[in-house]
Amino acid sequence: MKLTLHDTMSGKKLEFQPLNAEKVTMYLCGPTVYNYAHIGNARPAVVFDLLARLLRQQYKLLFVRNITDVDDKINAAAIESGQSIGEITKKFIKAYNIDMAALGVGAPDIEPKATEHIAEMILMIRDLLKKGYAYEQDGHVLFEVSTYEDYGLLSKRNLTEMKLGSRIEIASYKKSAHDFVLWKPSTPDFPGWDSPWGRGRPGWHLECSAMIEKHLGDTIDIHAGGQDLVFPHHENEIAQSTCAHQGKVFSRYWLHNGFLSIDNTKMSKSLGNVSLVRDLLKDYSGEVIRLALLTAHYRQPLEWSEETLIGAKKMLDRIYGSLRDIEVSTKKLNATKVPSPVMSALLNDLNTPMAISEVFNLAKELNKTTDQNQKEAIAAEILIAGRILGLFESDANEWFQNKNTSIQFKQEIESLIVQRDLARSNKDFIKADQIRDKLFAKGVTIEDTPSGVRWHYGSN
Repeated sequence: MKLTLHDTMSGKKLEFQPLNAEKVTMYLCGPTVYNYAHIGNARPAVVFDLLARLLRQQYKLLFVRNITDVDDKINAAAIESGQSIGEITKKFIKAYNIDMAALGVGAPDIEPKATEHIAEMILMIRDLLKKGYAYEQDGHVLFEVSTYEDYGLLSKRNLTEMKLGSRIEIASYKKSAHDFVLWKPSTPDFPGWDSPWGRGRPGWHLECSAMIEKHLGDTIDIHAGGQDLVFPHHENEIAQSTCAHQGKVFSRYWLHNGFLSIDNTKMSKSLGNVSLVRDLLKDYSGEVIRLALLTAHYRQPLEWSEETLIGAKKMLDRIYGSLRDIEVSTKKLNATKVPSPVMSALLNDLNTPMAISEVFNLAKELNKTTDQNQKEAIAAEILIAGRILGLFESDANEWFQNKNTSIQFKQEIESLIVQRDLARSNKDFIKADQIRDKLFAKGVTIEDTPSGVRWHYGSN
């Protein structure tokens, strides 16, 4: 069965056909690091971590998830806290990666920071100005939306209708209300860089386009993010990247996850109804939170509540209950393939509810059989399915023995794994080995797999 994905641009579910099967490219819009991650931020991280795991089963994947570390929200947080912008971003980059690791989210192959790509952004702006797609006014450089005739295709918005219905007051430096900023001036108390247009900083939309061009090229296979990014962020990315690259297709597939809601109201910081991941981890394991996020299809809204988490905890208890006291050899595990019903569900546009249902069918079968060889075979299928889902990676017996005290321990272990991943990416293999030894001293064994790092405590 071929992988099919729902493409936002076409509005259809399409068979995935990479531009180059030897190097599949995927980009996920990462966090703006001015606060701790909330559960709404975690949904795309978890969903597209699952997609990355799935793609790595068939292809060599290059996965990039960026860090937005220059933004007006970061500036505001720095002013409010009295900390420097550098202190703010360093603190929340570390917190984000620790929280996501606790949810089983693997590190991306590349995690570029916006501030490290200012030169590439300036070059792209100069190119857009030269080609007539942008203009300079009062220290600002703006993309002139009317010069790109396909503007609005992703979000299904008609530019003429948007102009007619617009009540936006046009800023003095804009030709049109819909023109968006590529570069803006910075006051002395804000971060800024020298440029041909004076000291300033980039517009948010430009950052992703420049980082994608640098690390993945002019055309990528998959661009992913939350539904809230379709307009204007992704629409603007398409406009500037397409125009900068002589009309080349920017992304061949656009994937967007649905919103999380509480009492049928979209989760939002402005409404004060967000749940921070770090707070949830005090009461629930990362595995429970991950499963809760996967219980609904990624494109559908997900109602988030205490009941959602309790339900996920009960589901994991049932799965681990079926696995308890069953020894699966490494040889058996490595020889086992992902069960066909589970794989078919995931290949069908990441149908996680169906995939989880199929795992429960295996657990029921496991509970019924009395043959030990059959038990081991079915348990191996559940564990292999878990490698893609990012679930069932704890020791089944310990899941119950330490279910009330293991969360802090797991967070510590996941933090060390993130540090090891960072050391390896920086080619500091001595430090990476030291961290591995530290983990081993704590009784933790780690395994580097195509789907990311797996770990367990004690005997497996």
